[in-house]
Amino acid sequence: MYASRLWQPIPGFRDILAETGAHWHSRAIHLLSPRPFPMPLWFYEPRFILLDHWISLAGVAAFAVFVTVGFLLSAAIQSDLVRRWFTKFGIDKAHVGVVTATVALMALVGCSVAGLDTGGIPINWDARIPGLSLSLLVVLRLLILLALAFWFSAWAKRFFFTRFLSTSGLDRALQYTIAQIVGYLILIVVAALVFQNAGIDLSALAVFAGALGVGLGFGLQDITRNFISGLIILLERPIRIGDRVEVDKVAGQVRRIRARSTTVVTNDNIAMIVPNSLFVTSTVTNWSHDDPRVRFRIPVGVAYGSDLEKVRAVLLAVAAANEHALKTPEPSVFFSGFGDSSLDFELAVWSDEMSYRPRRFRSDLNFAIERGLREAGIEIPFPQRDLHIRSGSIDATAPSPADVSPA
Repeated sequence: MYASRLWQPIPGFRDILAETGAHWHSRAIHLLSPRPFPMPLWFYEPRFILLDHWISLAGVAAFAVFVTVGFLLSAAIQSDLVRRWFTKFGIDKAHVGVVTATVALMALVGCSVAGLDTGGIPINWDARIPGLSLSLLVVLRLLILLALAFWFSAWAKRFFFTRFLSTSGLDRALQYTIAQIVGYLILIVVAALVFQNAGIDLSALAVFAGALGVGLGFGLQDITRNFISGLIILLERPIRIGDRVEVDKVAGQVRRIRARSTTVVTNDNIAMIVPNSLFVTSTVTNWSHDDPRVRFRIPVGVAYGSDLEKVRAVLLAVAAANEHALKTPEPSVFFSGFGDSSLDFELAVWSDEMSYRPRRFRSDLNFAIERGLREAGIEIPFPQRDLHIRSGSIDATAPSPADVSPA
């Protein structure tokens, strides 16, 4: 039984109030009985009125204790240990924060309400909240069911991706796409069932949907555009998990495709969060869209007078010696043209592994080309300019034009 329901009259308190001219109120002269702690009598006496209820110092202390416990529980629920514990249930990392924040908020609100009830302000859990037409108990139940809906959606998506579709023979990226769409559908259906269970008539949200449409047209344009772009990416699959892409000065491997953004990890192991709309409205370079084979073009310049056939043989030997260069299609050497200071060549090499590390592949080939040309005695030129000075003499005694006076 709550403390607010355990008040007992104070002997002689009615007479004290009458002598001091105070007005008598039947709910103002109650005190905890039995007292849970051996404290002085004045600690349990009603001291002031709050929301038409007399509150004692014991009630204030009880409320403070409950609120403190609520904050401690809230902090513990949002700790890294509890987050890791939630991930063991199959909840996606992106949803763990939502679930823990919801549970922490419920713990804080629940302890605060319990503290009010214990401190002397009885709370009717079945009373309607003004403006919501829902009771506090229904709101708490709604939050719990929504947290379970997020968990079930994440678990279903992981189950489809790792077990149900893993043996279907479909492409890995297509399996991920199907699992993502199934997760979204399950979340929408379960959320609708939760609202119906809470007594919320979804048909009454028509006005809200209209207002939301206006908001989407103004304040949420970018979010809506990115969300629709995410659906287009999942359906058309211009990029897939594992592809190496370049978009808007960002180059890396696609690790995750979500409803609003795509995670691209660079070769420096830096995760770049790219809005999905960029993949739809911008030019995207996909190094491994349909065929993982990529041809690299390495420009090379040699000095005038070099043996061109020897240059060609050195470049082909460098390509053949590289373990990441494909034998089929064969490497090729192109004579690009005559430069200002060099004869320009281009080595074309195919690779199906190094599209994820293009800079490393180019660097290895450049090192090998320089070493091969040096060992073959072929000079790599640098820009040169010839300066020609005409011979002649200057008469230092001749007057300058400024010194000659006009006639």
